[in-house]
Amino acid sequence: MIINPQTLRGIYVAFNTLFNKALSTADPQYKAIATVTPSTTDTETYAWLGDIPGMREWIGDREIQNLTASDYTIKNKDFELTIGVDRNAIEDDKIGLYNPSIEMLAQSAAMHPDELVFDLLGSGFQKTCYDGQPFFSNQHKVGDKAVPNKTTAQLSLEAYIAARSAMMSITNSKGRALNLVPDTLVVPPALEAKAREILVADYISGTRNTMQGTAKPLVVPQLAGHDAAWYLLCTSRPLKPLIYQERKKVRFVSKTDEKDDNVFNRKQFLYGADSRGNAGFGFWQMAYGSDGSAKG
Repeated sequence: MIINPQTLRGIYVAFNTLFNKALSTADPQYKAIATVTPSTTDTETYAWLGDIPGMREWIGDREIQNLTASDYTIKNKDFELTIGVDRNAIEDDKIGLYNPSIEMLAQSAAMHPDELVFDLLGSGFQKTCYDGQPFFSNQHKVGDKAVPNKTTAQLSLEAYIAARSAMMSITNSKGRALNLVPDTLVVPPALEAKAREILVADYISGTRNTMQGTAKPLVVPQLAGHDAAWYLLCTSRPLKPLIYQERKKVRFVSKTDEKDDNVFNRKQFLYGADSRGNAGFGFWQMAYGSDGSAKG
C-alpha cells in the first residue's frame, strides 16, 4: 500500500468508525451508583453538599435552608491511552490486524469511569468526603450526633439487615427521616455468591428468605482485592452516592503526519483516546460500607 495523505485519511476514518462503534456498545456500570455532572472548568466545588433538608409547614416567613455548608471540590484530570501502528504494517497492507486493538482501545476508554468510581468505594474508608470524615466513618456529624455509615461485619444476612436498618433510620439535622431506602448491594467477585444468596435465594439454610428482592446485587470486577468489603447504597435519588465529573468526553485522536517525530524517528503512526474528568463522593448518607475485617 502506498502511504500518502489520502491513504492515511482513509485509515483514520476506518479506525474512527470502529472506535465509535465499540465505544457505543460498551456497558460500564458506574452510572448505576454515580451521578454524572458536567464540568466547565478545571475544578468544581460542590458547596451544596451537606444536610439534606425536608419540607416544613409554612408558618410565618419562609425558612431559608443553608446549601453552602461545604467546600468539597473535585479537580479534573487528563487521561489517555495510545497505540502505535508500524509503518511497515501499512505498507504491507496489514492494517486490519490492528482492528482489535482499536476496539480494545475504545472499550478501555469507555470503562475507565468504572475504575475511577469503584476505586472510591474501595478507598472510602480512608478518603474524606465533604464533611472532612472518611466517606465510610463512625463520626459523621448530624446536628450534635455522630452518625455511622460504617461497619466491620462480614457479609451475612444479619449484617445486611443491620446495615439496611441503619441507613433507613438516618435523619437530617432536624430529626426528620431522610427516607433513604437502599436498593443496591455492591460486592467484589469473591462475595458474589453470598450477595445473591441474600438477595435472590428463596431460602437460606432452609428458612424463608425475607430479604429476597430488597436490593439488587452489583458485582464489580474492579473491587477484586477488596475481597471482604461490601457496600449498601441508595441510588434512587437525583444525586447518587458518588459523582462522576465529566469535563471532556472520550475522543479518538491521531498523530500521523509524515513530519511528526513519531513517524520520522520511529516509523510509528499513533492513534489514541483521551478524556478529562474525575470522580468524587456525594452524600455519605446514601451509602453504608463494611471493610469485612471482623472475625467470623
